[in-house]
Amino acid sequence: MKISIIGGGNMGGAIAYGLSSGKKVKGEDITVIDLNPQNVEAVKAYGTGVQATTNDYSSVCVADVVILAVKPWLIKPVLEEHRGKFDFSKQVIISIAAGITLAQLQEYTSDKATVFRLIPNTAIAIKQSMTFVASANASKEQEELVLSIFAELGKAILINESQFGAVTSLSSCGIAYAFRYIRAAMEGGVEMGIPSGQAKEIVIQTLRGAIELLEANGSHPEVEIDKVTTPGGITIKGLNEMEHAGFTSAVIRGLKASNPK
Repeated sequence: MKISIIGGGNMGGAIAYGLSSGKKVKGEDITVIDLNPQNVEAVKAYGTGVQATTNDYSSVCVADVVILAVKPWLIKPVLEEHRGKFDFSKQVIISIAAGITLAQLQEYTSDKATVFRLIPNTAIAIKQSMTFVASANASKEQEELVLSIFAELGKAILINESQFGAVTSLSSCGIAYAFRYIRAAMEGGVEMGIPSGQAKEIVIQTLRGAIELLEANGSHPEVEIDKVTTPGGITIKGLNEMEHAGFTSAVIRGLKASNPK
């Protein structure tokens, strides 16, 4: 399987590196195309065999999968300018451009083209992305192929395109909300006399433990909360104080505010 990635910036480069260091695709079967020579050199420096070129789109002609990893406003110009190099009757076209719908992708390619719209998050750089996938004109086998490709870079699930706004809030925006909680907890630790670096280490490991517990037990968060909230104890007092300050409400309101719908 040959993959051509148009765009070698943060996301495109991370996808190329992650796939080439995985088990499903060989590095030499991946080509990254970018206009910026610095991005091209950065990709070559991975040392995983990935090919990288400056404004040379010839690899698109022989690619089984083409990943569009450019800015949203460049999707249409790129597809129009290099239309002759694509074979929309055979190739799988994947876009990770925010806001570009499946209908737009079909408009820019062909109404019979197999197109995928994906939303990864920045943790793709360390193979821990939560990637959401929607498709048009794709067979079950093609959907499974795309899911398996991006499972190399974290977790990938197939959803209805109408859910993209909500999952963007939960995951793509949600990673920033998680960082904000970590920052707030660190500041609280510093106020209580714990050095900043140590507070960060404590908070990260605590969250890692919480995540592992939920995954291992398959339980609802409230079940795990009940295990550590002794009647009259300090944990329930802390939780109640957070709720009085609007913790849950603030999280829900933030998620809804960031939902592009």
